[in-house]
Amino acid sequence: MPAFWDPRRRPERPDLGRMTLIRFLTENDFPPFNHAGPDGNPAGFNVDLARMICEELKIPCTIQMRRFDTLIDSLTENRGDAVMASIAVTAETRRRVEFSDPYYRTPARFVTRHDLALDDVRPEQLEGKKVAVVSGTAHEAYLKTLFTEAELRAYPTSEAAREALRQREVDLLFGDGISLAFWLNGTDSGGCCAFRGGPFTENRYFGEGIGIAVRRDNDTLRLAFNWALFRLWDKGRFSDLWLRYFPISPF
Repeated sequence: MPAFWDPRRRPERPDLGRMTLIRFLTENDFPPFNHAGPDGNPAGFNVDLARMICEELKIPCTIQMRRFDTLIDSLTENRGDAVMASIAVTAETRRRVEFSDPYYRTPARFVTRHDLALDDVRPEQLEGKKVAVVSGTAHEAYLKTLFTEAELRAYPTSEAAREALRQREVDLLFGDGISLAFWLNGTDSGGCCAFRGGPFTENRYFGEGIGIAVRRDNDTLRLAFNWALFRLWDKGRFSDLWLRYFPISPF
């Protein structure tokens, strides 16, 4: 998987002498990123990463689960210090909070059946190919702009688009790489298919990525997260955690 941090830019560790505790807020029901474990305690990729960050910073932390729609309000009302719940960095969310550097992105990917002879996926190679996509999404807009020779087949849901590929109604499927990785690794795909080409991560279509949200007056904590995330990546711990949750990487 590609690094989300430029290895030439090594962030500095800010002075955290006055920081004695980090209160993380996370979502209560978005597996495998956030969910309640068998013992009722917070679990999931975001939770494990938050704990690793606290270990790297050598600062104790608490992790509290809340409904997703209450998280940013809880943060701005000082009921927590940071939100780690797969919140996308957008112009709208930036108006309310600040973000760490992205710790993952939601790339777009092509998927094909194993028996399709296609070495790479470039616009000229998809001329006349039928491509499934979910109607009204950024993925559809991207294909209409850049893959103009492909024959788009728009479906109302991702499930319908995936089934069209399984049933050979289309040659390829283009969609969200993370959800497709879970599908490929699960039983619903029947082992039919695999990623081809990509990943595609253009910000204009697929966003700036996922960051840790902090209050706008807490730049020290934001910089601390950037430092810890870079350290975890540099040590290989981030990659190990990612592959534990995503055996088929969307990147």
